[in-house]
Amino acid sequence: MLKLLTATASLIALTGPALAQTDIRFTLGWKTQGSDAPILLAQERGYFEEEGLRVTIDQGEGSAATVTRIMSGTYDAGFGDINAIIQNAAERPEVTPVMVYQLWNNPPFTIVTRKADGIATPADLEGKTLGGSPGTPTTRLLPVFARMNGLDPDTITVESLAPNLTEPMLIRGDIDGSLVFNITAWFNLINNRQDPEADYDWMSFGDHGLDLYGNGVMVSQAMIAENPDAVTGLVRAINRAAVEIASDADAGADAVMAYDSLANRDLEMARMTYSYDNLITSDEASRIGLGDVDDDRLSRAIDIVAEGYQLAVTPDAAQVFSRDFLPPLADRQLP
Repeated sequence: MLKLLTATASLIALTGPALAQTDIRFTLGWKTQGSDAPILLAQERGYFEEEGLRVTIDQGEGSAATVTRIMSGTYDAGFGDINAIIQNAAERPEVTPVMVYQLWNNPPFTIVTRKADGIATPADLEGKTLGGSPGTPTTRLLPVFARMNGLDPDTITVESLAPNLTEPMLIRGDIDGSLVFNITAWFNLINNRQDPEADYDWMSFGDHGLDLYGNGVMVSQAMIAENPDAVTGLVRAINRAAVEIASDADAGADAVMAYDSLANRDLEMARMTYSYDNLITSDEASRIGLGDVDDDRLSRAIDIVAEGYQLAVTPDAAQVFSRDFLPPLADRQLP
């Protein structure tokens, strides 16, 4: 009997990941939002636990701040902007996190204008005043946007604004356009009793030459080196939830509310749906699956960021993204 118990205990030790859970400190990109649903559903349904992970999820301070939070050692992983990885990899490549699951296939960087003003094409921006928060990709990459679309940047005035002022000033007509993240501005306009679809035009950088990627799951280099199996499990759990939400949006919204009961369920459900429709779903994502990137496109994106931020060094794509931890393609297809 003793031998049987010992053999059984050994088998459990080999096959039961829950007995040796790995702690992961995970930071979101911002305050609780519907676009975080894949991470929150993976937590709510126990997918992390099934992978032998004990994940602690904290709210964030901005998708670029996710990178610096991980670089500081405070967090092991997070949801943030791949373009911030590119910037930091140019200066501190030894500690900059690596993107391991590129969820947003399309960039959120957008110029939003009032339809009544007739600013429908990039050429219409000349002579106009735009407002944006300094340091954000939409603001910093505007000169690249101008070059790629044949605009004279000296004819465009840019006012530096606090993030909470960009939409109110646009509504009042104090500026002609706002340099924004579409997934944020769309819902800020709704909160200001505006109709973002009927009354505003959205000029996406991705549709006008700046073929960039957006947010995804990134991890520290230390975690990759010390526990690659945990990285694989983290990615697998989030991907599993991301695919399920495409068929069961209510489950995603429920997970958001379970994490933050003070969130507005209807608003965050709409934001979650918006993220799938406008940032996640694309022809490329259908071809290569959720979480992956096109190598040539990523190289072009790195060059664009290097130009816009005037980086002294252009990082290599391998410093920015790794597909080593992705589930098989069949598991990364949306229904």
